[in-house]
Amino acid sequence: MNTDTLKMRPRRLAMALSFAAAVAIVASAGSAHASDPAAGKTQFQRQCATCHIDTAEGARRLGPTMFGIVGRKTGAVEGFRYTEANRNAGWVWTPEKLDEYLKNPRASIPGTNMAFAGVRSDKDRADLVSYLATLK
Repeated sequence: MNTDTLKMRPRRLAMALSFAAAVAIVASAGSAHASDPAAGKTQFQRQCATCHIDTAEGARRLGPTMFGIVGRKTGAVEGFRYTEANRNAGWVWTPEKLDEYLKNPRASIPGTNMAFAGVRSDKDRADLVSYLATLK
């Protein structure tokens, strides 16, 4: 803040800060909803398809299917051997939980054996999560 801002009357300063906070919230909400499932499918094919499938049925891979992941509990795909950490995480895969997990899987669920460092780009992660949400 500059010295002019500090000299503002307290009420005017509070209003200015509230306005700035509201603008920041609206801007971040707009970017959170600007995801592209088609771009997410490309992300899936590049980063996930080596270990996961995106169909209900198909050749088994190293990781469980991502079909129907949104709304599913962690560690719940029949016949897949999960780590104790994944089985006991107690999560339901919501878009928010997927975003958290895909940012850094090992930090989100310590003890997971997913050997993936994560998706650092917020945009790429949002696209990927929006694609996963279409898999029903």
